[in-house]
Amino acid sequence: MFGISLLDLSWLVVALLAAGAITGLLAGLFGVGGGTVAVPILYELFRIVGVPEEVRMPLCVGTSLAIIIPTSIRSFMTHRAKGAVDMSILKVWAAPVVIGVAVGSYIARYAPAELFKAVFVLVAGVAAIRLLFGKDTWRFGLDMPAKPITVFYGWVIGFLSALMGIGGGLLSNMFMTFYNRPIHQAIATSSGLGILISIPGALGYIYAGWPRAAEYPNVLALQFPLAIGYISLLGFLLFIPTSTWMAPVGARLAHRLSKRRLEVAFGTFLLLICARFAISLWV
Repeated sequence: MFGISLLDLSWLVVALLAAGAITGLLAGLFGVGGGTVAVPILYELFRIVGVPEEVRMPLCVGTSLAIIIPTSIRSFMTHRAKGAVDMSILKVWAAPVVIGVAVGSYIARYAPAELFKAVFVLVAGVAAIRLLFGKDTWRFGLDMPAKPITVFYGWVIGFLSALMGIGGGLLSNMFMTFYNRPIHQAIATSSGLGILISIPGALGYIYAGWPRAAEYPNVLALQFPLAIGYISLLGFLLFIPTSTWMAPVGARLAHRLSKRRLEVAFGTFLLLICARFAISLWV
């Protein structure tokens, strides 16, 4: 079935369901859309089913953005119910974030696989260092910057998130804590950003991947009905049930953990992901 044995397909289904649960948990816990988990897991799974290297990473990123849609919505609703979301920042970021996502999605149509990995390693590495070794004195300011600067940051967050397949939480968490915002508020606000990024991002990757599927007619994982453009419908459908189920659990857990425990846990996880993609760039 789908060009692989039923045994391998069974393991693939189980792995995707488990990965969805982990993605949802971390989406709520760290205020990320889950892309930092989904992308590396999907990368390994698509490697197993024989997706070529040159289209594997954008397929992971596009699928991740689609998966982020429901997990971000559920995570955002939970955080907002607790009154932790700063809606004023989300309103300023709305337009520039969407524009950045549109630009990043367009570039994805032509970018080499190495670009996606390099952006992932660079951004996640900087964030990990900030979380693990940063001090409270590491600040750009004691309050949010002027609106033009905040708007520019929004564009950058949208652009890089579209290339990484993340919901923007990784970048917005770092940005807000650099401007003296508590990490719990940063996590909660970032969950809303995932909605602004994931929906236009997923649509952009459908557009970017549609012509590429025709170039690889023998790669079943890229063909309809298993995929639409750079979005794997199999990955999307199997991630959704467990990820949406676990996202509220992670959000509630986030409000019970101390600031330092959240930082260490997230930073350690990011370093592991960076190491995996850095190795793949050189091997």
